[in-house]
Amino acid sequence: MKFGASMFFTDYSMTPVALARAMEERGFDTLWAPEHSHIPLSRKTPFPLGSELPKRYYDVMDPFVTLTAAAAVTTRLRLATGVCLIAQRDPIQTAKLVASIDQVSGGRFVFGIGNGWNQDEMENHGTDFSSRHKLARERIEAMKAIWTEEAAEYHGEFVDFGPMAARPKPVQAPHPKILVGGAFPYSARRAVRYGDGWMPQVTASDSTPLTDLIPRFRQMTAEAGRGPAAMQIVIGAQPPDATLIGRYQSLEVDMVYPSLPSETAETILPILDQWVGVMRQVNGSPV
Repeated sequence: MKFGASMFFTDYSMTPVALARAMEERGFDTLWAPEHSHIPLSRKTPFPLGSELPKRYYDVMDPFVTLTAAAAVTTRLRLATGVCLIAQRDPIQTAKLVASIDQVSGGRFVFGIGNGWNQDEMENHGTDFSSRHKLARERIEAMKAIWTEEAAEYHGEFVDFGPMAARPKPVQAPHPKILVGGAFPYSARRAVRYGDGWMPQVTASDSTPLTDLIPRFRQMTAEAGRGPAAMQIVIGAQPPDATLIGRYQSLEVDMVYPSLPSETAETILPILDQWVGVMRQVNGSPV
């Protein structure tokens, strides 16, 4: 099993350069960076995890900037958005961002995506909350065309453009892995339809444990004619519980990772070291 870590990078947290170096030294596989462009002060949309929205959500830096900084000081660590809010981003510009960071990193980028929960934030970008899922699908389909075709074009309800030349292309062929985040069953269906994996999220109202949902996702994948190897499962926001993570491993989960607090190295490095211990327990070998 592979292990990563996520952080909302802010101007008061450990820097992406320092965290990336520390993670690579300790044998972690992937650094995940979330995003919010802003948080409207109206706060009409409730936080799906049930508590007051943490300060780091207001303060988080752009993930493509922080991950590029991390890429520049590492050679093996993979860099991932966790998640990129594609319903709030222009698909042509985002396709170039993804291809560019994949080039800069030497093919180490992972494109974790989500359709978003914050209606207020989304509407500031001109996105209709009710149609965001179809919009997101069209944007992913359009980006795939841009990454894989020399004269790319796409014609949908929300995304529509004629033949274009758009380079660079990603290093990874046909494109970086697309992992779709969200709750079961809807995000799982989206992952099967246009993704390469699923990043399950549990909200405050969910009562079914992920260990029960994973087999249901595998069945859904098989019914869609996609083999298990084609669909990764990555689970974030996990505690350093070797027993729980061992259960995930028995269910063939590909990766787990904690969501680190937006704190300095004095707080973060001991957490990473604790996770190294978990990694050794679960994998049964030195990291």
